[in-house]
Amino acid sequence: MTITGEMLIGATALRGNDRPIHAVEAATGQKLEPGFGGGSAADVERACALAWAAFDTYRETSLETRAAFLEACAEAILAIGDELVERACAESGLPRGRIEGERGRTVGQLRLFAATLREGSFLEARIDPALPQRQPLPRADLRLRQIPLGPVAVFGASNFPLAFSVAGGDTAAALAAGCPVIVKAHSAHPGTSELVGRALQSAVATCGLPEGVFSLLFGSGAVVGQGLVADPRIKAVGFTGSRAGGTALMKTAAERAEPIPVYAEMSSINPVFLLPAALEEKAEALGKAFVGSLTMGAGQFCTNPGLVLAVEGPALDRFIAAASEAVAAAAPQVMLTPGILQAYERGTAQLAGSSRVTKLAEGQAAKACTGSAALFSASAADFLADPHLQEEVFGSSSLILHCRDLAEMQALAEKLEGQLTATLHLVEADTEAARALLPTLERRAGRILANGWPTGVEVCHAMVHGGPYPATSDGRSTSVGTLAISRFLRPVCYQDLPAALLPEALRDGNPLGLWRRLDGALGRH
Repeated sequence: MTITGEMLIGATALRGNDRPIHAVEAATGQKLEPGFGGGSAADVERACALAWAAFDTYRETSLETRAAFLEACAEAILAIGDELVERACAESGLPRGRIEGERGRTVGQLRLFAATLREGSFLEARIDPALPQRQPLPRADLRLRQIPLGPVAVFGASNFPLAFSVAGGDTAAALAAGCPVIVKAHSAHPGTSELVGRALQSAVATCGLPEGVFSLLFGSGAVVGQGLVADPRIKAVGFTGSRAGGTALMKTAAERAEPIPVYAEMSSINPVFLLPAALEEKAEALGKAFVGSLTMGAGQFCTNPGLVLAVEGPALDRFIAAASEAVAAAAPQVMLTPGILQAYERGTAQLAGSSRVTKLAEGQAAKACTGSAALFSASAADFLADPHLQEEVFGSSSLILHCRDLAEMQALAEKLEGQLTATLHLVEADTEAARALLPTLERRAGRILANGWPTGVEVCHAMVHGGPYPATSDGRSTSVGTLAISRFLRPVCYQDLPAALLPEALRDGNPLGLWRRLDGALGRH
């Protein structure tokens, strides 16, 4: 498949007229061809008009039709073959194995949502039949289902060129819900985005769906990004990126005549709590495993362990020695973009220059386009005194906090911002200390781990990849797993609607064979 540098607006491919965007080969810094012309306000208008025109038809397609469409998207992505892997590797600097795994995750989550559609419980069908003889007042016939919100704007992420990009989790969840999607491609991997976008465009045509079900735009955040969020036909936003970028979109969405939800994943330092007995028992092993998680993928994961908390003493000293040795031996790694590398270098320089922070170790010397791992320490008191120490440094950098005792660890946990994850390392003797921390961690994080590391997010039914602000803009939701579909749905109740007008999911006799709640009882009624 030839990469042309064109946007995809419905069934049409066209080149934007704004200043062209060029991808950069991450490992060399060399410009990649072709250039991708940026979209204009007119392009945003056309994509939104097509999406809105498609919405009412697409949202009432059968569950089987939508499931088959998602599976067609998955097959079309696989059919691209090595060209997709090679382009994604060039644009991101990520190794082939990582990209192949990410491609598997991308098609896997499309197929998982297809299975979710066929199962149907996400509709949350509820029926409370009429009780005309009830005293003192009769009850009307009441029936509820979830319906799609409307067209969704999805912003591709820099660190997952496939799994959180054009056909990634936000897109898969929105399409499964019945919402047309307009993707703003990330400028770091436009070639990868076009290849995947053409796969989705072909699946729309193959499945006979309205062309406005999917569009792909390139261009500036001011024109294309803010333009999408401001357009009245867009009814929700999916975003993964910086806190500044996410809050800017939230502001635009809130200031609309009709405010809309922005599901933004933004910032998390993912604290790791080393409880005393576990630290005493396995300090050295924990130190090495921690650095393995910290340096995975050059630390460019939203779940990277950027903060470690432990009670000071000989066991913590042993952990620090092992971790420092592992960091010092870590080879520099290619980072996703020059901008991300520069931001990482600024962040680590700021930590190194703080009078409250001690630099413990640094990885092997960086070469062009690569970043070196860095490890720092501070006291819990100094951490609390300087809000900047809570800021995420996106890359293989982490800060170890010395706590005087478990009470100070607990107090510090209460002061943390919202997080995607919180990790406990414990053995049986730490049970009561962990029990004391759990209520705080439940309020601070979307996922709590025991004796593991936060990098790596399983795509499944029980996963939560979200958390209180600023980890995400709405801690009631997840961007990974089948529960993500709920972000793009809302409930509608039908009162005394004639049987001929009822949606299939709510008709007597249960023609779709769904799990439904009938007069409060759950079953296939």
